[in-house]
Formats: sequence, C-alpha cells, structure tokens
Amino acid sequence: MYMINWTESVHHDGSPLYVEVAEQRLGATATLRLRAALDAPLTAVYLRSCPDGEQTIVPMEPAGADSVCRWWRIELPLRMLSTGYRFLLRTLHSGNLWYNAAGLVPHYPTDTNDFKLLADYHAPAWLEGAVFYQIFPDRFADGDPTNNVRDGQYVYMGKSVVARQWGEMPRREHSSGEFFGGDLQGITQRLDYLADLGVNAIYLNPIFTAPSNHKYDVADYATIDPHLGGEAALVALREALTARGMRLILDIVPNHCGATHPWFVAAQADPAAPTAEFFTFRRHPDEYESWLGVDTLPKLDYRSERLRELMYAGENAIMRHWLRPPYAIDGWRIDVANMLGRQGPLNLGHKIGRGIRRAIKAEQPEAYLLGEHFFDGTPHLQGQELDASMNYQGFTFPVWRWLAGFELASVQDRPWADVLPMSTEDMVAQWQAFRAAIPWQIVTQQFNLLGSHDTARLRSLLGGDLRLVRIAVALLLTYPGVPCIYYGDELGLEGLVDPDCRRCMEWDPTTWNHELRAFFQQLIRLRRTSLALRRGGFQVLYAGGHTVAYQREVAEERLIIVARRADDGLKSLPVRHAGVPDGAFAYDLLGETETRVEAGSLPLTGLPAVGVMVWSIT
Repeated sequence: MYMINWTESVHHDGSPLYVEVAEQRLGATATLRLRAALDAPLTAVYLRSCPDGEQTIVPMEPAGADSVCRWWRIELPLRMLSTGYRFLLRTLHSGNLWYNAAGLVPHYPTDTNDFKLLADYHAPAWLEGAVFYQIFPDRFADGDPTNNVRDGQYVYMGKSVVARQWGEMPRREHSSGEFFGGDLQGITQRLDYLADLGVNAIYLNPIFTAPSNHKYDVADYATIDPHLGGEAALVALREALTARGMRLILDIVPNHCGATHPWFVAAQADPAAPTAEFFTFRRHPDEYESWLGVDTLPKLDYRSERLRELMYAGENAIMRHWLRPPYAIDGWRIDVANMLGRQGPLNLGHKIGRGIRRAIKAEQPEAYLLGEHFFDGTPHLQGQELDASMNYQGFTFPVWRWLAGFELASVQDRPWADVLPMSTEDMVAQWQAFRAAIPWQIVTQQFNLLGSHDTARLRSLLGGDLRLVRIAVALLLTYPGVPCIYYGDELGLEGLVDPDCRRCMEWDPTTWNHELRAFFQQLIRLRRTSLALRRGGFQVLYAGGHTVAYQREVAEERLIIVARRADDGLKSLPVRHAGVPDGAFAYDLLGETETRVEAGSLPLTGLPAVGVMVWSIT
C-alpha cells in the first residue's frame, strides 16, 4: 500500500487559491497561502523573499483549519518586476525544511526554483479558454484548385516541383517540393468542422511566399503565398474566424530566410549591397552561415540594427504589420526561437527576445508570443520575452516516454536515445522541473502538444493503441497550460516523422474513427467549461507503478485526474493530502461511476486496466 508522508500535503502554487492579488502591478500586495495536513508536525512557517537582493524571512500567520488541513497566510509587496519567494518550515522532529516550486529540501536551495510573481506583466486574457488546432496548410483542405502548384511549374532544390493527388502518401525523396493543394480557402471552408470539434484557436505553419511546401524558406515576409490564396484569402479567413469567436496565430521565421529572398539575392550578388549586413559570409558569395548548414536557409545576423527595424522594431516592421487590420492576427509562433540571435561567440538571443516582446506588445497587448524550443526554453520564459514555448520537454516528451518508451532521438538515429519506458516517478519529476523553473503565470500559458509537423503522430508512436491515445489526450487537456491538437489526430490519422506526419487530412467521414473524435470533443468541452482546468492549481497526488494522479482546483471546483498505462493493482487513491475530507462525493466525468471518499482514499471503481478517469469531487 502506498503510504503518504505528511510532507506530501504541503502545497502552494500560483493559482487563485494560493495567491490573491487584485492586480499584479508594481506597488500592489499579494496575499499568499500555504496548505498542509492537519497533523503535519509544523511549529512555524516563514516566508523568505529577497527584495533588492537582500534576504528577508517573515513569519506567516495561521489562517484556519478544517477536518483535514490547515492554512497559513502572509502579505507580500510586489516591489520588483519579478518577485521570488519560498517557504521555511520548522518541524518538531526533522529540523527546518525549505519549500519552493521544486518541492521540499532540507538544505538551503538556490533562488532558481523559487516561486515567482510577475508585476506589470500582461498575459493575453483569451488564452485561459483557448484550445488550439495546428494546421499544415498544404495538407489540410484544397478550397481553390485554381491556385494549386502545377507539375513542373518551377525548380526547387534542383528538381522540378511535383503536384500530387489529394490523399497520396508524401514521399521522402522530394518531400519539400511536392504539393497537394491545401490552401487558406480550404481552412475557411472547414471552420464549421473545427467549431464542432470544439477548438477555438488555430496555429498555421508558415504561409508567406516561399518555394517549398513547408515555407520555412521565406522569399517574401510581406506577401501571402499565392498558392495558398494570397492576402485576400487571409483576410477572408480572419473575418470568418472572428465571426465564430476564434483566434489565429501565424508562424514566422526570423532566424533565417530562404536563399531566394531578395535580401539574400542582393547580398550574394554584391558584398556592398545594403542587405549584405543581414548575413554572415565566411567567403563571399557561396560560404555563409545558415540554419544547421542547410544552404537554402541563410541565417540572419541581428547585429544589424536595420534588420531589427525591418523585422520587428520599426513602426512598419514585418511582425507589426500582420497584427494590424485587416489581418489582425492574434500572435506569432517563432520558429527555432532557441537559435534566434545566436551565432558562435555572438549571443543576442535575450536582447532580440526582449526587443520582439516590446514591439509586439506595444502593437497588440493581447498578442500571444510563442517560441519553438525542443530543449530548455525556461531562460526565455521569465516574463521579459516569450509568453510560452512549445512545451516539448516539459510535457510532450515525458508523456511519450511514459506511454511508449519513445524518444525523438531514436528515429533520428542518435546513439544517445533512451528508448526504455520512463517510470511514472520520472515523468512527474520532469514535469515538475520545467514548471518550477518559470513563473506560474507562464506555466498557465505554456503551449502543450502531443505531436506536430516535426514529430511522429501520436497514434503511430503509441503503436496504434487507442487506449494509450485516450490517456495522452486526457493528460493534454487537463494539464496546466494551453493545449494544442495536431490536425487529424482526432480522427486517428497516422504517420511517422516528416514527411509522413504531414499526410493529407482525411475528409471522407467513413474513414474516421468517430469514437476517438467524440472523446476529443468530450475532453475539449470539459477543458473549455471547467474553471479548475482553465485556471486551477496543480498538485500531484500519486506517482507510482503505472499510475499517475493529480488535482486541479479552484474554490468553485475540484477535479482529480487518474491515468494508468497498465494494470498495477492500485485499488484506491490516497487523497487526504489533497485536502479532500472523508465523505466527499466523487463522480467520473468521463463515465458514469460515482463513489465517496473513505478513510482518506478515493476508491478507483471503474478504472480500467489501461485508461483514465476525471473525478469531480464535491
């Protein structure tokens, strides 16, 4: 039997139950609360903060108790843009313990994992209820065949481009130069489908003029590719989305452009050209810095102030232009944000990141600024740069490894790939490590996903096991952050890594997995209507064997999510350390099971050997 130590009842996060502040601005005061078990051997609790670099430790006041837990409270002035704090717990028998966002430790910790409150930080309010849907435009829907790329229309990377029939399998030998005809008109025509699914925000892979199908080799940041419908089609899509109350973010590539971009063409032709300073030539004209050595993707050099003005800083900069009517996009996804402004000894990443944020938020305070980052993006998530990163390491990859022992490096033939299944304890530890490194305000904005145009599809990497797919989907839509679904995953679309993961969307309903799509709809609806999932706190209640359980809570609602990848014999879940009293009524929102908490535990009646439950506790 799993024994709960009193230390597991100690809890605080940045959610409304634990941090009360009318407005998180400089000069405001936040009320902090800490919870612990009623019988926790605590003699005193202190708040440690560090205003202006000097440590301050102040006793907290007892703030009441109930049948299972007691509370402490204190007020904390917000005198800095980022205020870090942690708790010092005096115990009867274990000495002093420090509690920060990474957990309890007996030694004096660094400030790195302190809880953090941001002041004068504007979070896009609409993100709280957002559920994103990612679309690779060439593969979603062909709304206007007259604008399709024709067979042999031009040469790309030394080969004639190829027009493919909708639904044919993508081919690796010319994956970037084959086109299936998807466009913005097709997306507009399918918005009723997306609304019925329940998503209310769209993220599009690049749509600017470029010779490839993926369009990360931009030839013109100022125009929408005519094969995707041009600017008129983007305006029509924007209007149709607005009519449905849906949001739109676009993908931009400020790290590099395409070799056909006029900036680069001019710089290659003349080393004295005005745009030559945008690039780094080792030997002119054919040896230059590029993205990972790919010569069709010359890297942009942000030592050039003129480049910064054109890209984001100037009044009519590219990143400002598309935020304005009639396009009025709701934010940007920044490609390879981890590499932006970095080149050997030159590291302008944070400088450029801060500059982009200032420009974007000045233009549109509600814009969502999202960065691609496959590794540790937390240094860019401290309130001065990105609103969020694509949360691969903080959510996606640990879920993959827990459910399937799958690691992206394994399909990239990397010798260091670890394909052993991840233990439940280790998955939760990785989750916590990436949450602890950033402010809670950013945690709730992190872009969580189960796959993308750069990865294998969920169903394929899980070996086609739809029980595991449902577990992954439930975790995605109940975990803190902003969930995103990759187009077609809700239908059971399969595919390994690029280009196989970029198959055409299937529009014949007879081929759909309707049961799976209904499950997506159910979870999306729950995500969008539940206060606990939209803004609630997060506490892991159990991580052992093959089972993980966590709580999401606000004052009005408490949910407990239990997911099991294999039968480990667990019959009941300890919940007293979550503040749940005996006699509490529990109802599974994904089924019809109901029960009551007894002797500090929630009976797991109805939990399948492999499956998930979402318990509403009242």
